[in-house]
Amino acid sequence: MDKQHDPAIRTLRGRAISVFQEAGAICECEEHGWMQDRGDPHARQRAFDIARKEPPCGLSPEQAVPEVRDMLDSMGDTCPECPPD
Repeated sequence: MDKQHDPAIRTLRGRAISVFQEAGAICECEEHGWMQDRGDPHARQRAFDIARKEPPCGLSPEQAVPEVRDMLDSMGDTCPECPPD
């Protein structure tokens, strides 16, 4: 997890999505592209650890974790465009 993050990711949302994907906390709907929470508590914890260790530019580690948590909590676990099972 010591990977250097792309400095071109300038928005908090873009940075959060990058961290979530790296941690395995989210996946992308292959058909529609919506990000989905995988519901993996270990992956969520890895994402928070990354946010603490490498906060987005302009945020302290203490500020980054709640922002990342809010972003992840706003994602559902299903694609809104896929038909229900």
